[in-house]
Formats: sequence, C-alpha cells, structure tokens
Amino acid sequence: MKEKVIPAPAMLGMLGGGQLGRFFVIAAHEMGYQVTVLDPGSNSPAGKIADVHICANYDDPAALAEMAKTCAAITTEFENVPAATLETLAQCVTVRPSAASVSIAQHRVLEKNFIREAGLPVAPFAAIEKAEDMPADDSPLYPAILKVARFGYDGKGQARVKTRREAIAAFDDFKQEGCVLEQMIALDLEVSVVLVRDAQGVVVSFPTVENQHLNGILDISIAPARCSDVMKARAQGLAEKLATALDYVGVLAVEFFLVGNDILVNEIAPRPHNSGHYTIDACVSNQFEQQVRALVGLPVGSTGIHSKAVMVNVLGDSWVDGVEPDWQKAFAHNNLKLHLYGKPEARKGRKMGHFTVIDKDAKAALNAALIARAELNIGL
Repeated sequence: MKEKVIPAPAMLGMLGGGQLGRFFVIAAHEMGYQVTVLDPGSNSPAGKIADVHICANYDDPAALAEMAKTCAAITTEFENVPAATLETLAQCVTVRPSAASVSIAQHRVLEKNFIREAGLPVAPFAAIEKAEDMPADDSPLYPAILKVARFGYDGKGQARVKTRREAIAAFDDFKQEGCVLEQMIALDLEVSVVLVRDAQGVVVSFPTVENQHLNGILDISIAPARCSDVMKARAQGLAEKLATALDYVGVLAVEFFLVGNDILVNEIAPRPHNSGHYTIDACVSNQFEQQVRALVGLPVGSTGIHSKAVMVNVLGDSWVDGVEPDWQKAFAHNNLKLHLYGKPEARKGRKMGHFTVIDKDAKAALNAALIARAELNIGL
C-alpha cells in the first residue's frame, strides 16, 4: 500500500544540533518544511537556523513530550541518541530510522554480529567484555585494533596492539569498557556507500566514494571512487543488502575495506555521513534531501552524479592562533564550494566545515582540491 505523504509545511523533528542536523534543516526548508531541533547546546549549528530549538537533553521528558506533540515525524543526525528516546517518541509520532536499527549501530559488537549474520563479510574479530577475554599472543587476530564498543568515532576509543599485554593495557586505558578486538587489515582502499531506503523497501545508492583519513578523521573523499566498476557495484550491492536486512528506513552509510579482490564491511552509520557531503554539490538530490524524503514518505530522489567531486574536511587545526583560514584563497577557485558549519569555537580535530571541488575531469578536481587544501593549511 502506498504510504501517505506528510505534506509541507509540516513541522519535522531533528534530534541533534550538529552540522548534519544543520544540513537537514536547510534541505527541509528548501522543500517547504519547518524543523524543530532538540539539542542541549545553546549555540548549536542546527539549532541556530531551526524554526524551533528546544535546548534540553535527549532524555528530557518535557522536551520529548513537546516534540511528540508538535512534530509530524522525527529523525536523528547521530547514532548516540538514547534508543529509549526513539522508542518513546515512536509511540506517538513517526520516527525514522527505528530505535532497533540505531541501537545496532550504537554497539560495535551488536553491529559486527548483525553484519556477519546477514551474510556480509567482515574482518575477523573478538568481543571483549573483560581482560580475560583477550586472545593469547599466538592468535591470528594480532596485530589488531582494539575499539570501544560504544561512543567511539573519528579515531577516538581505538588503539593499535600487537600482543595480549598491549591489548590488556589498552583495555585498562578504556576503563575496561566493552570492546571489539579486530584484526588489522592491510587494505588497499577505504570506500563508503551512502544510500536511502524508503518505507516500501525501495533502496537506491549514491556512487561509491573513496575515503582517505588523517589521524582517524576523514580528510578527503573522492567521488566516484578510484577502483573498478565491479568493486563499486559490489559495495553498493552489499550496502543495499544490509539496509534491507535491517529493515532500515532513511539514509544509511556503510564503510568498506577493499583488500585485493575482497571487500569487507567496516561499520555502518544510521544517518547521513561525512563522506556523503559531496552529494550537496555533485548530485541531483543530496543525502539530506533524501533524508527528508524518506522521513515524510516522498519517493526517493535521483542519486545521479553530474560532476566528479573531491570533498575536503576543514578542521579546527587550520585556525592558527585562533585566526580563521584566509577563505579568499578558497574562493579563488571558481569550481570550489565552501561550507562552514557555524561552530563558535575552533578546536583541534573539530569539524568546522568542508569544501568540495567539482569538475568534469576527476584528476583536475583532485589536483585543485589538493592545492586549496595546502593553501588553507589543512592537514599540515
């Protein structure tokens, strides 16, 4: 049965006030909708441009009651919103993605077990709940990466270990929080797929994108990825299979490792993704418009790419002695699109914005992006 569409100018709810929420607000406004943002920060990027900003914690009963009363549908910009919050809101209003989907992505052990049970390939791993669970030195898992099971992102909560002793020391540093010990893979490339799946099960993917990281944080995304068409299609197929297994509704990002002719699922993000920012400038419908469409029951939009694109993250590290980069150097490139997030304070490792260079020629786009990156002291 065809889903009933929530028409504009309905009020939509966004849990989270960061840059992903900000882009959602922009997309919703362009499509005629209003947005209420729930975020505890009084100066959050999304809250500053929303129609309504409820400045409260994500489990605040009065705030949730207000959202349930005033919003026609609610979504989230990050996976660490308490699952109980999503469950509470879902009793009264449409919530997408579901609490069940988000709760799997919130916990690396649940996530990896789900991916494996869905028949998708993952790197060898072991769940670690206590120090005694750590494998002996002769385990094929070593060398490995120990990752906290919850709340780890952008390289946080991770440690490279070569022996059981090193792994236990890292586990102690993480205050013996539940972890995943994952075999370190000699990968050839990291890629990701951002897709959208609607309530009828229609799923479409954006082009597979290549990702390069610096200090555990995404640095550059190149779209389309520089790998074979076969590998790009395999990544899309696996991502779509995973979304269907989750019965997911909304925008989902799936990260992969390419190892020779093999492809392994790294992790999932139940939301728009940093590696999907290129879609704002290079695709017919960007990932945030797709998030709005899936939330309100509109048909999925075209994921077609009309230009080659290279996205570069701008971190707070580029602010020298508190002075912003010289943005005129960015604007001197006439095919560069700069997006600043409106964050009040630049800090080391904090995502302050990004830029995307688009061109008909992939090499020209990458060359221009690298020149602009150097001019703005990014990644140096």
